[in-house]
Amino acid sequence: MGEARVVRVGVNLMPEHWVEGPARTGRALLAHRAKLFGRMTAGGIDHVMVGDHVMFQGGVGNDGLTDAASVVTAAAHLDADLDVYLAVYLMVLRHPMLVARQILTVAQLAPGRLSLGLGIAGDDRREVEACGVDPRTRGRRMDEALGLVRRLLAGEAVTHDGEFFRLDDAHLLPTPEQPVPLIVGGRSDAALRRAGRLGDGWLGIWTSAARCAQAITAVEGYATDAGRTGVDWRHGMTFWCGFGADRAEARARVAPAMEGLYRTPFSAFERWIPHGTPAQVAERVTPFVEAGATTLNFIPFAGSDEAGIDAVAEVRALLPRKVAEEAS
Repeated sequence: MGEARVVRVGVNLMPEHWVEGPARTGRALLAHRAKLFGRMTAGGIDHVMVGDHVMFQGGVGNDGLTDAASVVTAAAHLDADLDVYLAVYLMVLRHPMLVARQILTVAQLAPGRLSLGLGIAGDDRREVEACGVDPRTRGRRMDEALGLVRRLLAGEAVTHDGEFFRLDDAHLLPTPEQPVPLIVGGRSDAALRRAGRLGDGWLGIWTSAARCAQAITAVEGYATDAGRTGVDWRHGMTFWCGFGADRAEARARVAPAMEGLYRTPFSAFERWIPHGTPAQVAERVTPFVEAGATTLNFIPFAGSDEAGIDAVAEVRALLPRKVAEEAS
């Protein structure tokens, strides 16, 4: 066995307009976030999770890297010891040169504090089409873009003539002081292969602990097949979750939010959504830690943002703090 890895826990800042309609803006938003960042730090939360959509379900969205930059800047001003985890960033909807430059910009603001989970925008076909991307090409486009972004972040001068992108001696500086982890999300076998060949880990959602363990094993196997060794694996899971005095109250909090955003009955998600008291949620999540997930992102619904942060902090205190890894 290799050295044990610490389990890191984050709380999602779900934009209010994604699930509730009108949202805070300007100074009101900044003041609210400042209060939440202080609460996260006091509760031992490791990172803030932000999301990314361009035009989800008829118009909902926030630019993930812009949001990540605002989070790291605010956290620095508040002296809040928080990293930022963007998940999932829909890189397939953007040009890799622009993505790499944005990543490098955020990395300058917060060296070593940015992680990216990457997805292919599989939940709303119209969002993909609105960005000028053929949904049928997303997987191939993602593979090509991710390969280019990795090379650009490493400081390479890149000349490339591919199916989707052409670069002639493209070179971006400065390179990050510490590498930015690029973690591949997705439930398909193609996503697992992509994570093994090109990623620094796999990020799951809406799956079982058994499938999580299988996915992690598969990803690391694909990496070995591709000749990759010494990868600093950062496998993780994202959980929508509800908190309350009992499971019924917790369900009543998370179900409407998910149904409103995804326009799908909660029954389609329910078996994957931990809900109940913090102890009950921790019991549901612990098997994923045992399966090898060292990053846990929570999207909590608990009656208020503050209550959600406090509930996740309780869950964090109940979870195993380390995961033993196989020696490379």
